Amino acid sequence: MAYEVTATRKRPQRFEDLVGQEFVVSTLKNAIEQGRIAHAYLFSGPRGVGKTTSARLLAKALNCVNGPTAEPCDQCDNCRGIAKGSSLDVIEIDGASNTGVNDVRVIKEEVMFPPTSSRYKIYIIDEVHMLSQSAFNALLKTIEEPPEYVVFIFATTETQKVPATIRSRCQQFNFQLIPLETIKGLLAQAASEMGIEAEDEALFWIAREATGSMRDAYTLFDQVVAFSNGKITLAQIREKLGLVGIDRINAIMQDVLAKNQSGSLDKIHSLLAKGVSIEQIIKDFTEYFRSLLLIRKGVKSENVLGEQVSSFTAEIRGAFNEEQLEAALDMFLNLYRDIRYSLNPRFELELAISKLSKLRYVASTASIIEQLARLKNDLINGTITPLNPALADMKTVQPEAPATPVQEPAPAEETPAETVSAEPVAEETVEPPANEEEEPVANDSPTVDLSVLKDILPLGTVDVQNTDDGLVLTFDKKFYYQTAYRNLQSIRETIQTRLRGNINVILAFSDNPNNSVSDEQSVAAPAETVPETQQETPITETAPAPEKPTISSGMSDEQKNLINDLILCFDGREENL
Repeated sequence: MAYEVTATRKRPQRFEDLVGQEFVVSTLKNAIEQGRIAHAYLFSGPRGVGKTTSARLLAKALNCVNGPTAEPCDQCDNCRGIAKGSSLDVIEIDGASNTGVNDVRVIKEEVMFPPTSSRYKIYIIDEVHMLSQSAFNALLKTIEEPPEYVVFIFATTETQKVPATIRSRCQQFNFQLIPLETIKGLLAQAASEMGIEAEDEALFWIAREATGSMRDAYTLFDQVVAFSNGKITLAQIREKLGLVGIDRINAIMQDVLAKNQSGSLDKIHSLLAKGVSIEQIIKDFTEYFRSLLLIRKGVKSENVLGEQVSSFTAEIRGAFNEEQLEAALDMFLNLYRDIRYSLNPRFELELAISKLSKLRYVASTASIIEQLARLKNDLINGTITPLNPALADMKTVQPEAPATPVQEPAPAEETPAETVSAEPVAEETVEPPANEEEEPVANDSPTVDLSVLKDILPLGTVDVQNTDDGLVLTFDKKFYYQTAYRNLQSIRETIQTRLRGNINVILAFSDNPNNSVSDEQSVAAPAETVPETQQETPITETAPAPEKPTISSGMSDEQKNLINDLILCFDGREENL
């Protein structure tokens, strides 16, 4: 007896044997049992999932001598003739080679004659989307009102190419991809019937490569059986078919994580020396990072991953975040497209493997800006927001109160601090609340108990003085001075609430806090009682601009550069610290 390929030998002969298409099977069986036979069917779906097989099963069910029946006997002449493809009343036509109007004209002439020995004359047109537009138009009238003994069954892998006028005249059935586990089980059954021992990992690989097509799985299975000598192993498949294998990629990634670039490149060269193609290596790396990305997103199904989760070490699964895995996947996808135009594809692959060593430091522009914004807010507010997800549950660290002791109030005869505008006028003018009445600026008491202000003073305050013009807060670092100036209104309200009085607040900057405040620049908070006309009047500079202050010994060069970079990034200007 001649050899018969597994795909033909294992072709389903009953509806119950058709796997992965439960909806199609149940609908067709119910329609046959109820006598609701349509005059045209359209079977669509990927290759190798059972479209043509379903068409033949439907033909057997309609023409069986016991039918129409959902369970044909497979013993009568009609059933055997349909199974062998020799039935005169079941005509199979290849749409790819019979595309013209003349071919359709032959069909239109044949349908006028009733079947010779069967109940129905059935036309199975495979790859129907290959027919020309004129051929489709010639079929319209025939499939809309055919003789009662004629049934059309169309099969196609590209439904969108079938005109809507044809689809509207047919009952449509969409076939689905067959699950990986189902394919694996059928392959194990076929190997058992043939007396072949097969490793579970080897069958899993064949089922994964089939990508949901049962015919592709059987075809690849026959090829593997031919060189396996009665025992199918993954090692043999890898060696004979020139595959990389997930264990080899894991070894390369271990070198990448250890920053051993020479080791990872040596392994790539070893694969190339064994005959593994560059395209296959790129493809395997692409599938590898896709699986890692899906695992990172919480996907556990092997049908979706195409790999077993246990195949990836815990170190590799936790080494990269989603953004980095997406970057790696995108790199290999682009590499596969680019190598066809490359000067040397091998150089492109080596460059990609070299870039993997820096994968841990990959970050998008959006994430960098987000982290800079968070860092800036932390510097302004004096808090620490953890960026590490593992520290997300920690409480925000609040800054401690200034350690500099509060000095005694200045004598009454001391010259009050002059105000110098250190910021744009628009920022210095603070509108008073509309719901409060205007009153003259006044201190509730010439002697204010400054000890009650220790826990509410702005970060960076080194000196506090109670003068006739108000409460003077002195800073020795310009960054803290500018930060307090931006929050001047809230600082003033907080101090007034604590002191329970209407007291003015003045900010002063000095790189030497022991000097008199009047020798440095300061800015007074606009009091609530200042008339509106006076608030709109620009504050003029009454003292010469101070010289550029020297960098405080308490601020390192690294801190100064960091603050300058942040301010330059967000405000577009550089500060002299």
